[in-house]
Amino acid sequence: MNDSHIPQPTEMPKVLKESKNKIRVDFERTPLWQRIKAKFFSTFFLQKVVWYVFRLILLIGISYIILFPFFAKVTGSFMYYEDFADVTVRLIPKNWTLDTYKAIILENSYLEACVNTALLSLTCALLQTLVACLVGYGLAKFRFRGSSIMMLLVVLTMIIPHRTIKLALYELFEDFYFFGNVLETDVPLTLLSLTGLAFKNGLFIFMMRQFFTGVPDELEESAYVDGSGVYRTFVQIILPLSIPMMITIFVLSFSWQWTDEFYTSLFNDITFGERILMPKIITVPQSLTSLKATFPAYSMFESAVINTTHILIMLPLVVIYLFCQKYLIQGIERSGIVG
Repeated sequence: MNDSHIPQPTEMPKVLKESKNKIRVDFERTPLWQRIKAKFFSTFFLQKVVWYVFRLILLIGISYIILFPFFAKVTGSFMYYEDFADVTVRLIPKNWTLDTYKAIILENSYLEACVNTALLSLTCALLQTLVACLVGYGLAKFRFRGSSIMMLLVVLTMIIPHRTIKLALYELFEDFYFFGNVLETDVPLTLLSLTGLAFKNGLFIFMMRQFFTGVPDELEESAYVDGSGVYRTFVQIILPLSIPMMITIFVLSFSWQWTDEFYTSLFNDITFGERILMPKIITVPQSLTSLKATFPAYSMFESAVINTTHILIMLPLVVIYLFCQKYLIQGIERSGIVG
């Protein structure tokens, strides 16, 4: 073959580099005013400034719309009750106080509600994470008759409104005497979590199934060749890979159970005098209700007190999310349902 037809390497990179250096030297030798004019009064620079200002204004506006209600609730929780009748007070309290927080914590048994709700949420979250891993792995890696129907049933648990089965669930556990009268106990929620039918359990199974589908089959095949069984492979190889997903599901399950009012009020009496869970603290403390007869702006103050109970309920979840944020992002990305 004739070498004349073979493309010869060119000196283009060297020429470009030398030209770039020459342009830089020429630019530095020009007067200062001309350099400023060329850099800051060009059409390209003006377009960048306009686009930057537009994005900044847009982000500030969106942030204001999203954060203003939350900021108003936080500042309102520190207001003295007289500030709600003062027309000069809009957002920032004139008289800062922690009386609302003290009344809720002491009179509404906030700490006891935290302990009881934490134990219930922890139990349900652990069971739902375990069930989601087992069922999701089975649906992703094993082919058996009826697997498509089972997956369809999992999806149905995600789209069927929970209120449509409220009465059926209550009657089911009302007649469930295997452990005696299970109402007013954690048995209904524990059994629902253990059987994969609890709140959002279908979503957790779907997320784990999507994650396990992306795990290469070669990992399991190599383990089987080495003599590892199905359960040993699942425990020693698959589960360590799915730790971010498991943490994601655990945090989501814990959070939803922590703030759940539907199932908690269905299986537990939400009035005081029984076991105290988080829904029971969403009420105005007795010491603050005495203002109703003498304070003209009591309705606004009552709304602020209820908002304060919501802030106290969310506070432990905020701490959990701060420590688990990295794993949550990894888990959502690996689940295959981003966007």
